[in-house]
Amino acid sequence: QVQLVESGGGLVQPGGSLRLSCAASGFTFSSSGMSWYRQPPGKEREFVAGITSGGNSGVATSVKGRFTISRDNAKNTVYLQMNSLKPEDTAVYYCKNPSYSIWGQGTQVTVSS
Repeated sequence: QVQLVESGGGLVQPGGSLRLSCAASGFTFSSSGMSWYRQPPGKEREFVAGITSGGNSGVATSVKGRFTISRDNAKNTVYLQMNSLKPEDTAVYYCKNPSYSIWGQGTQVTVSS
């Protein structure tokens, strides 16, 4: 079955960096687009970044210039490199294959001094 396991979150100071990973299984990863979403405390889940099977990518306006999505098809893994983190980036981060309704457990990112 489809499984998505996010990792790499943690507590970081404003201006710091983190790299999130999402290990995927249960589908043909190399043929699939993948996305990252986040859910800030008390708010709705929101789109952060997406990447097609061919490697084309896009990010939300709120993270443009700071976050980068990438993928390694040999490892069935999608990444989210987050730089210049701000307190408003605090959220639980999830990856998703848009073709399935499955969500992983997410990974908590807290940006605070």
